[in-house]
Amino acid sequence: MVVNGYKIEPLANLSGADLRDADLAGADLAGANLAGANLAGANLAGAKLSRANLAGANLAGADLVGAKLLSAYLRRANLRRANLTGAKLTGAKLLSANLTNADLRNASLTGADLVGANLTNADLRNASLTGADLAGADLAGAKLQGAKVPDGTIRD
Repeated sequence: MVVNGYKIEPLANLSGADLRDADLAGADLAGANLAGANLAGANLAGAKLSRANLAGANLAGADLVGAKLLSAYLRRANLRRANLTGAKLTGAKLLSANLTNADLRNASLTGADLVGANLTNADLRNASLTGADLAGADLAGAKLQGAKVPDGTIRD
């Protein structure tokens, strides 16, 4: 599949790519390099992004419903207002990521690294944070009803 002149495939090098508002629903980008890519408003529902490098990527307002981001690297990624309902983020690295107002209902963040992440007003209802590291994360106003946080680390 080619979108905006970029070949969409596993292990693709899409560093810095402009994929704003692109329809990438169900795309297989496992292991792809999307560091610094602009995916604001993109439709990534059901996309396979496991082990992808999304460091510094702009995913603001993106639709990631049911996406697989297992062990994905999202350091300093902008996920403000992103819809991650039911997404699989097991083992993902979300260090200093911006998840302000993100929808993470029913998401799996088991073993995720959320050190320094901004989760202000995020919706984490019924999410699994078992074994997640939330050191220094900002959870002000976050909705945590029904979330599973046993063994999750929350410290200042």
